[in-house]
Amino acid sequence: MHIDLPEKRYYKIGEVAKAFAVNTSLIRFWEKEFDIIKPKKNAKGNRLFTAEDIKNFKLIFNLVKERGFTLEGAKQKLKQNPEATFHNHELITKLEFVKAELVKIKNQL
Repeated sequence: MHIDLPEKRYYKIGEVAKAFAVNTSLIRFWEKEFDIIKPKKNAKGNRLFTAEDIKNFKLIFNLVKERGFTLEGAKQKLKQNPEATFHNHELITKLEFVKAELVKIKNQL
């Protein structure tokens, strides 16, 4: 899944929810369930997500929404070997991008 967010230091919860096409309540729920997501909060208490949080959301989204893991299964997968899980997700994302580009080239021929 490609997430279209501008390059910024912090993202508001609405921006993150729109990028992932989910409700803000799901973002808040995942924040409580997964301790790898640690948004900063401003003086008003609004959540400000960093690029690292977005990367972690991508990983959780992939495990739960795309691969069908339960929340407990996703937590266990992240605890077992988080670096390998993230690395595999990055590879899959890059391969999907290459595949899409090849399909575009094929259609142009």
